[in-house]
Amino acid sequence: MHNLLTDSFELSRGQTSRDGDIELGTQIVTNTGEIGLDDFFKKVQGIEKQIQNLSMLLKKLQDANEESKGVTKAAAMKSIKQRMEKDIDEVGKVARIVKVKLEELDKDNLLNREKPGCEKGSGVDRSRTSTTTALKKKLKERMSDFQTLRETIHQEYREVVERRVFTVTGNHADEQTIDRLIETGDSEQIFQKAIQEQGRGQIVETLAEIQERHDAVREIEKKLTDLQQIFLDMAVLIEAQGDMLDNIEAQVTNADDHIQSGIGALQKARRLQKNTRKCTCIAIIILIIIIAVVLLVVLKPWSKN
Repeated sequence: MHNLLTDSFELSRGQTSRDGDIELGTQIVTNTGEIGLDDFFKKVQGIEKQIQNLSMLLKKLQDANEESKGVTKAAAMKSIKQRMEKDIDEVGKVARIVKVKLEELDKDNLLNREKPGCEKGSGVDRSRTSTTTALKKKLKERMSDFQTLRETIHQEYREVVERRVFTVTGNHADEQTIDRLIETGDSEQIFQKAIQEQGRGQIVETLAEIQERHDAVREIEKKLTDLQQIFLDMAVLIEAQGDMLDNIEAQVTNADDHIQSGIGALQKARRLQKNTRKCTCIAIIILIIIIAVVLLVVLKPWSKN
C-alpha cells in the first residue's frame, strides 16, 4: 500500500511537488500555498480537535452511566440525568458541525483539482481525499461508540430494574413484568403487595427513583437515537469514497508495477547493448589480426629482403 500522505507531508516541510509526464519530461513545480495544503491542514486540525471533543464527551457519558448504576435516590438520579442530557445535546451540536466541515472539505477538494499539479489522481489530490476519508471514518467510529453506549444503557437499565424489584419484593419478576415496568415506568402496581406490607412511606423513594430512571433512560435513548442519522450519512459517504480511493490506489499500484517493469527492461537492454558492443570490439580486433596475418602471408616481406 502506498502512503498517500507522503506528498503532503513533504510539502508541509517546504519541499516541492513535481507531477508530470516522465516520457515527455514535463514538470510542474508548486509550493504549499499554491496547491492549498496549508489551509487544508488547518481545517483538518480543527476537525480533529472537534472529534477529540466528541471522545471526551463520550467518556463523560460513560462515567455518568456507571455512576447512575449505584444511585438509589431520585434526586441523585435526576441530577445525573440532567448532566447526561446536557452532554448529549453538546454531542449532537459538535457532530453536526464536524459533518458540515467534512462536506466543505469535499467541495474544497473538488475545486483544488482545477489547480496545476493537483488534478484528479495526482499525489496532492490523493493526499487530500485520503485525509478527508480518514476524518470521516473517525467521526463514524465516534457515532458508533455513542450507539453502543445507547444499547449499554438500555441493557443495564433492565438489570437495575430487576434488582430494584427483587430488593423491594424479595421475588424475581418475570420477563413480562420487567418489560411492562421498563415500558411504562409505573412501578406502583408491581410493588402493591410490598406497599401493603411495608407501608407506602418506606418504598416511596424507590418508586420515585425508578420513575426518574425511566424518564432519564427514555430521554437519553431518544437523543442518542437522533445521532443515528449522522452515523448513517458518514457510513454512506465513506463507502462511496472508499471505493474511489481503492480504484485510485489500484491504478497507482498498477502504474508503479509498469514503471518497475519498464526500468527492468531498460536495464536488461542496457546490459545486452553493453555485451553487444564488447563482442563487436572483440570481433573487430580478431578481424584485424586475421587481415594482418593474411597480408603477411601474401606479401611475404621477408622474402624480398
